[in-house]
Amino acid sequence: MNVLKAGAMSALLGTLLFGCEDRNPAAISEGTTGPDAGTGVSAKAGSLNALMRWDIINADFATGTASAGGVASAFANDNSKITLTGSGTFRSNPGKSQNVTGGGDWTTYAPGGSVTGSGSYKVTGFVSFVLATGTPPLPNDDIGPDARPGLAVLSISYSDGSDGVLIVSCHFVGTSDAVFEGITATKGYVDYWNREAPPAPPGNANRTAFHILK
Repeated sequence: MNVLKAGAMSALLGTLLFGCEDRNPAAISEGTTGPDAGTGVSAKAGSLNALMRWDIINADFATGTASAGGVASAFANDNSKITLTGSGTFRSNPGKSQNVTGGGDWTTYAPGGSVTGSGSYKVTGFVSFVLATGTPPLPNDDIGPDARPGLAVLSISYSDGSDGVLIVSCHFVGTSDAVFEGITATKGYVDYWNREAPPAPPGNANRTAFHILK
């Protein structure tokens, strides 16, 4: 009887362990329904190790076009600010090589608006990525097809020797309102936690996008 119980418990634990692996929310898989139907990609777990691109974008509302090369900002607790440009790539499956690339420029500002530092930064590591659902708000995209909303957390290194974390968050039409649009970042001991919201069109700042690279 004890042997049977032990065997049943081992089988149950094995099922739970494999079930957790199969439901990794940061992975991307085939076979989906809803907004991603027909694309072969979903936010559920699976076998694909998709190559993703992230961008802080330009949004030209006159032509309805998204393109690379935008700027985004966030504020610290004392209202000091960091402004970033940037783009890069990563693979979305934790536990495998994430092939992180990219970076951009940074500028920091005192609460009164004076510049306190500037330079470049590069992405040094992958922390996590989760896709969200939604439809791109602009009809044209110079970066490429398969634009998606979601949330990426990346480790970065600044040119002045400090390290930090970059959070890229993208909200499209129909994305949950719990998802913000823009970036937040840390630099050393400063947490620029309060993202600057995108201005109303035709204002062009604080917008992001992810793309699935085939």
